Amino acid sequence: MFKIVTLPGDGIGPEVMDATLRVLGWFGRRGFQYQTEEALVGGIAYESLGRSDPDESMAKAKAADVVLLGAVGGPKWDNLPFHQKPERGLLRARQELQVFANLRPALCFDALKDASTLKPEIVSGLDILIVRELMGGVYFGEPKETTDLPDGQKRAVDTQVYTSSEIDRIARVAFELARVRGKKLASAEKSNVMVTGVLWRQVVTEVAKDYPDVQLTHILADNAAMQLVRNPKQFDVLVTDNLFGDVLSDEAAQLTGSIGMLPSASLGAKRADGKQSALYEPIHGSAPDIAGKGLANPIASILSLAMAFRYSFARPDDAARIEKAVDAVLAEGYRTGDIMQPGKIQVGTTAMADAILKALDKP
Repeated sequence: MFKIVTLPGDGIGPEVMDATLRVLGWFGRRGFQYQTEEALVGGIAYESLGRSDPDESMAKAKAADVVLLGAVGGPKWDNLPFHQKPERGLLRARQELQVFANLRPALCFDALKDASTLKPEIVSGLDILIVRELMGGVYFGEPKETTDLPDGQKRAVDTQVYTSSEIDRIARVAFELARVRGKKLASAEKSNVMVTGVLWRQVVTEVAKDYPDVQLTHILADNAAMQLVRNPKQFDVLVTDNLFGDVLSDEAAQLTGSIGMLPSASLGAKRADGKQSALYEPIHGSAPDIAGKGLANPIASILSLAMAFRYSFARPDDAARIEKAVDAVLAEGYRTGDIMQPGKIQVGTTAMADAILKALDKP
């Protein structure tokens, strides 16, 4: 029996979470045993409980086998103090769960190769896995502060910090994944101008000695950004730090046609019992402009569930079944507004989930 905690969050989060739980229920009716519990995080948590990262929600998440998250944030909470912004709830959840490895696949379904802003021949067959370090770097480094200067100016500081052990463990995750994919790993940093980049390159190079079957290349992060739009299929697995991983994975998402299509998995270290903390979420935001209108694309959230079946539930066949169902629905022409194309069938959140469930019913 797997214990799953859901954090629907803000904006379209609850809508895509509902669609995802309907898909989860399909497997439940066929023998998959699980129980779910909902908790609050983000702006809704601030409104209901006075903080965006309530202790009770964090405790529930830490006690779960898997955490499913919708989305957090929105302009409604822009004026909150920095330490209470909705995003702090997500960052604390990552810290509490110690999920240091963020896996962000950028897969272009054949039916959507014309939806990308790049030429179809550039993105057709695209299948990249970005491995982002999630617990270090500038998002968590200290000091992180704004101070007043004697001349009346303000001075803001964010600190980029990495230890060799943090780099070593994310590099090993990336090498292991590359080993079962195309045996190619690109490591992105800024070793030309950042001392953390120098250390990153040194540690990754040393780890590579344990993976002689994987071809390692180093690339500067700004060049990686350019290459992703110039020739993205040169990459198979790309490993990078927290900040660059955030930027590059969002860029890679647009190659596939819409950020609403891409899932993510955030994994911790394996414990003595063989389990590991895991947080699954779509990489899109809360899209407050369409929240509550039933227009959101639930595919990224549903594909995040597929990643949970693959990495946490050890049911790769079920993961593949979800991915196949999504592929079939797109091939049939169903589209939410963000991926709509001429001549296709525009549907909302519920109808897209209906179509995916119908595809799951097919043998």
